[in-house]
Amino acid sequence: MDKMERIWNLKKQGDSNEIKHLSAALNVNMTIARLLVQRGIKTFNEAKSFFRPRLSDLHDPFLMKDMDKAVSRLEKAIVQHEKVLIYGDYDVDGTTSVAMIYSFLKSRIDHIDYYIPDRYTEGYGISPQSIKFAADNGFSLVIALDCGIKAVEKIAHARELGVDFIICDHHNPDEEVPSAVAVLDPKQPDCPYPYKELSGCGVGFKLLQAYCEKNKIELEEIYDLLDMVVVSIASDIVPITGENRVLAYYGLKKLNSNPGMGLQTIINFAGINGNEITISDIVFKIGPRLNASGRIEHGKKSVQILVAKDEDKSDILGEEIDSFNEIRKTLDRDITQDALDMIAGSEEMRNMNSTVLYNRDWHKGVVGIVASRVTEQFYRPTIILTESNGMATGSARSVKDFDLYEAIGKCSDLLESYGGHMYAAGLTLKIENISEFRRRFEEIVTNQLKDLSQIQAIEVDAKIPLSEITPRFYRILKQFEPFGPHNMTPVFVTEDVFDAGTSRLVGKNREHIKLDLVEPDVNSGIFPGIAFNQSDKFDLITSGLPFDVCYSITENEYRGKTSLQLFIKDIKKRDIF
Repeated sequence: MDKMERIWNLKKQGDSNEIKHLSAALNVNMTIARLLVQRGIKTFNEAKSFFRPRLSDLHDPFLMKDMDKAVSRLEKAIVQHEKVLIYGDYDVDGTTSVAMIYSFLKSRIDHIDYYIPDRYTEGYGISPQSIKFAADNGFSLVIALDCGIKAVEKIAHARELGVDFIICDHHNPDEEVPSAVAVLDPKQPDCPYPYKELSGCGVGFKLLQAYCEKNKIELEEIYDLLDMVVVSIASDIVPITGENRVLAYYGLKKLNSNPGMGLQTIINFAGINGNEITISDIVFKIGPRLNASGRIEHGKKSVQILVAKDEDKSDILGEEIDSFNEIRKTLDRDITQDALDMIAGSEEMRNMNSTVLYNRDWHKGVVGIVASRVTEQFYRPTIILTESNGMATGSARSVKDFDLYEAIGKCSDLLESYGGHMYAAGLTLKIENISEFRRRFEEIVTNQLKDLSQIQAIEVDAKIPLSEITPRFYRILKQFEPFGPHNMTPVFVTEDVFDAGTSRLVGKNREHIKLDLVEPDVNSGIFPGIAFNQSDKFDLITSGLPFDVCYSITENEYRGKTSLQLFIKDIKKRDIF
């Protein structure tokens, strides 16, 4: 399949006076100042907070609506020796939240347990089975994490059974909020909490912070749990700005210096021990392993390893979770190939603006991952369905600026249930409704995409000459970390570069290019770069004509020596912008 041409979008470059002022105030070059202004950092003090995050910058947890009620109810449960159940979803945010709260409370509460719903028999959110479990086993308080904000009827039913709930969620609420003892969710319209983008685990952390502050407990005890918080922040793809940036910064420090036993085991199995662990490592190495338990067997295994105190037990669980991840990868690879083959084998499907695929034998635990991969390949809204309990059920993924949730909602008369947001959703429908749903969804997508670009775009922060890339420039860029949503690794474009004459194809199938680049009329030496899976650009590079490169800057270690290297995202003939 031909590679899709991508456009390079140069971001707004910011107010030139603000950039000049910040450049002078910080004694940094204009490009660094421009990158800061693009991120909303315009003063010396804002830059200081950005480059030097401090735990003392965390907001007062009691600014969050209902926090006083939540802390009072937790205190009552501790004093009266109540049975407390910690509840969370089977994804990474849910399992880290449960592990963090359980780890803190287990020495303070005599009767405490945790509950993760089964992905296949209970599904997402607070399940009726879990409420029955709590009531039947005498749990009078449930702390629900990363879910619950929409469980109005379920929470009302729990109350009738004598089970109180504290909800710690970060999803958007509906107009009616559950009648829980306390609802902690900064996205509630009447919640005055100044930072709205916490992960579910982040909201749980604020509950612990409030409890500690009120009860004069050293905050070091909860700072010790920040390795779990950063794993949730990275895996749940929340913005790494404001308070999340502080939590992620110190969470990464903990993860790199002294992670909890279970996370250390996962780090060992992921093969990233001894390296500096980054947000990217969590997203691609740690998070998928924690997610694999819920996809292949049961999410409870992830909590068990995160709270493990016995090294042998942690290693046994680590091995099990790693094998789940291997199964997940095989399923993911095979089902993705099946899906791509289905499209390739049908001219009608190849020419559609959307993808809706169904196979009753596909594994429900990986349909979301497969939907993401098919979306990457064809760059169009994609829904992957399989059979579960006699219904077609699956996951949907979107493309930039297309509201998937709204489009699915327009077909709601054909659905049994659906939920999600603009870029990702889940849905269930009768198998006999699939073809009509496919037809109508395609119609909606086609009408809406008329106004949207169907070409993938690379967002470019700045145009710079290669000569600007010095060790000092890179050292300052490193201080922009941790990178993540709303603070992505800066992407640059350099125009009018040439092959130094030594660029070559590398890799088992000669699919990558190792570049050596020079700038005309600039005596700044040769800049090495690597372009993965771009061998189709080799003729352009070696033609002797100038070309433009789009890249981020990385470090390359070879035989004990570290040097700067361009991580090439795309290569084009001259004349881009």
